Amino acid sequence: YKLESLEEKGEIARLHIFVGAIAIAELVKTTLGPKGMDKILHSVGEKGSTITITNDGATILKSIQVNNPAAKVLIELSKVQDDAVGDGTTTVAVLAGELLRQAESLVQMKVHPQLIIEGFRQARDVAREKLHAISIDNSVDEAKFREDLNHIAMTTLSSKLVFHEKELFAKLAVDAVLRLKGSNNLDYIKIIKKPGGSMKESFLDEGFILEKNITVGCPKVKINPKILVANSPMDYDKIKIFGGKVKADSMDKIAEIEAAEKSKMKNKVDKILAHKPDIFINRQLIYNYPEQLLAEKGIMVIEHADFDGTERLAAVLGADIVSTFDTPESVKLGSCQKVEEIMIGEDRFIKFSGCAASQASTIVLRGSGLHILDEAERSLHDAICVLAQTIINKRIIYGGGNSEMQMSLAVDEKAKTVKTKEGLAIEAFSKALKALPTIIAENGGYDCATLIQNLKSEIYKGNSTAGLDMTLGLVGDMKALGITECLRVKEQALLSACEAAEMILRVDHIATCAPRRREDPRDRYAGQPLLLP
Repeated sequence: YKLESLEEKGEIARLHIFVGAIAIAELVKTTLGPKGMDKILHSVGEKGSTITITNDGATILKSIQVNNPAAKVLIELSKVQDDAVGDGTTTVAVLAGELLRQAESLVQMKVHPQLIIEGFRQARDVAREKLHAISIDNSVDEAKFREDLNHIAMTTLSSKLVFHEKELFAKLAVDAVLRLKGSNNLDYIKIIKKPGGSMKESFLDEGFILEKNITVGCPKVKINPKILVANSPMDYDKIKIFGGKVKADSMDKIAEIEAAEKSKMKNKVDKILAHKPDIFINRQLIYNYPEQLLAEKGIMVIEHADFDGTERLAAVLGADIVSTFDTPESVKLGSCQKVEEIMIGEDRFIKFSGCAASQASTIVLRGSGLHILDEAERSLHDAICVLAQTIINKRIIYGGGNSEMQMSLAVDEKAKTVKTKEGLAIEAFSKALKALPTIIAENGGYDCATLIQNLKSEIYKGNSTAGLDMTLGLVGDMKALGITECLRVKEQALLSACEAAEMILRVDHIATCAPRRREDPRDRYAGQPLLLP
């Protein structure tokens, strides 16, 4: 090995990775559940310092820098959970950490990691089977299924900053997702953050709102328009060759160049007019001259539509994004029922109503500050992703630690039938599952030992809807309280956490490469004779 490279083997390597993974789980576990605490993330960069206040596991973990390889695995695990289902990022990190905590105890008892992995796999299969057995599908009854979606949204939002307005935000999320009509394309849902007012003033608009202004001199309202969406330079054409120059020996020559530029732009505008659009939306800047030519023909002009907005607009309007205008017959123009300029707070926006893709909707968030709006957006995004997964999967489970305790009891029963050392690993898996409702109770400031024992007793007696009521600090009926979760989110967290724990348990050797040294330019001349004048 090179100088400054590191090598760790055997028990030392395992201890190193266990410590890193458990530390990550300890970092985020206080944010778990409806009574979880928030974290302040303070980053300092070239543009100054920024502050983020959140309890979202994915946001917290992707904001921290770690060197421990196991910690990086858990951070990546949280990102995958967020990308796959949108929620459960804290759960998956905490569960993986608890599995490794239990595995560490077994390794100290001289149980081989391969036996632990085999036991974990058996326990995972039993837990997954139990999870599917206790799940419920109400998709046949449309009214009941909508109620389930509303309960899932409120359960997801109950651990967020918008907890006090969760009924409003749950309704916004459910209405927006149901407008997708089974589609999983969340690009049709646009979220606009507008500081000012209170969160109660947030609303859902059935259409698409673009955060731009209509060009001066153009009509402000269009009914049933044909819309051309483009991404083309509409400023005066310039010589693109680097270092190219044009020399003119008189003002007459400069006037000829300007006239040529105008003529070229006039030809381009004529090609646009050949498409016969009522509205022209361009991704890039539009200079005054082409704006004037288009406005004279009664065309509404919208410039500098951001790239994300242009992509969404083309999707919801059913239009093509064009960069050249030579073939009008092959270009598909967008359409909607009405385009108008509206006011939200003190700013002007453009609203597209009755879009060709009727799934489109816009959620406008109001709040007293950007920090609150950012966290509200993250919370709403989680709820929307979970609802989209529920509409696809259609199965729900009860929350409040109910599913974790039922899986734990099922795994315990499996452990009693195993004679080999794998039984110890299966029992450890059960303890890790039981740790999740314990942490939720701890974060609420309640007597977790009493609550968990009461919950275990109720479920063992056959009360399959029992769970933790974190408002009263008692064991309550999750069905009556409407505390439900999406099966897909819990299943993904279970499988991902188990796979991550298995991967980390397999490690018995860590090799760290030597850091790359920067070459000092002065070293090039070391030992060379000096040339004196």
